[in-house]
Amino acid sequence: MKALVKTELGFGNLEIQEKNEPTPGPDQVKIEVKYAGICGSDIHTYEGHYKVGVPVTLGHEFSGVVVETGEGVTDFSVGDRVTSETTYSICGECEYCKTGDYNLCNHRKGLGTQQDGGFTNYLIARAESVHKLPDGVSFQSAAMTEPLACTHHAVSKTDIKDGDVVVVIGPGPIGLFTAQVAKSFGATVIITGLTNDQVRLNKAEELGMNYVVNTQEQDVKEVVHQLTDGYGADIVFECSGAVPAAKQGLDLLRKKGQYCQVGIFPQPDVSFDLEKIIQKEIRVVGSRSQKSADWEPSLELMNSRNVNAEAMVTHEFKITEWDEAYQAIKGGEAIKVLLTPVEQER
Repeated sequence: MKALVKTELGFGNLEIQEKNEPTPGPDQVKIEVKYAGICGSDIHTYEGHYKVGVPVTLGHEFSGVVVETGEGVTDFSVGDRVTSETTYSICGECEYCKTGDYNLCNHRKGLGTQQDGGFTNYLIARAESVHKLPDGVSFQSAAMTEPLACTHHAVSKTDIKDGDVVVVIGPGPIGLFTAQVAKSFGATVIITGLTNDQVRLNKAEELGMNYVVNTQEQDVKEVVHQLTDGYGADIVFECSGAVPAAKQGLDLLRKKGQYCQVGIFPQPDVSFDLEKIIQKEIRVVGSRSQKSADWEPSLELMNSRNVNAEAMVTHEFKITEWDEAYQAIKGGEAIKVLLTPVEQER
């Protein structure tokens, strides 16, 4: 089978290789991949900014069908439509593992980073990480369960409630998912972007966000103040990983507001306005990836149509067309890109 493999660290080093079909071991499931989404971290990996356990087949957002089960697997059968968490293995002994916070385990290995992932025909997942798809969730939508689960995790980090005024900064896939999840809680959602985000801002309008603001053409602080009688937003989710956006987010918040950092900054050393955090008694929280408890709620959000994942897909390519997919993302015309395997010769 053909696989898209990161062969070495550094820029590029992404090759189509021929690999043998894997075989599931005890408590494992073999999945035939239908769709695999390109994540921002895949782009960072390609560009050499994100380290993975090379050589490794990339792709941690995927959906597919169970084609074989290993010894001890009783919850899944051949033919089941599924997706899987990215967790492939954990230590199982640390306090994070014991509380279900696998995303914080120091010894965790993930699909598409330390273990071969979904940019291929077949992969092996641990049965404990696999989830069956509800009838109303398509393979295309299910391939985006992982980023949706990341945003469900972020929103769950706050005390969001019906009627809150929420600002989502950054209209990329994570921002658009965060906005939809926040809206499902009954919040009034303002999503912001720049002029070069126009394709994504248009998508936000299509998805029914309450207010869509190009901050280079409109004063978002004025919009927030009009909606809140000058108090400020209840919650800000910063999804762009841009330092100016983080500073803006703190400024938009009301006293005793909540700030959640979702986007990853290119550089770890970030100048942050601690004075605003002190004077406004702002609660700041970070959100890292997702955990098992975020997956079933995310699948149900798609099944109930509270989140429209399929509308996010703008491009589909074969895994052999990586260069075209990369250019579509970097050029700004793509929102969410799905890859499909290369059919095998029999």
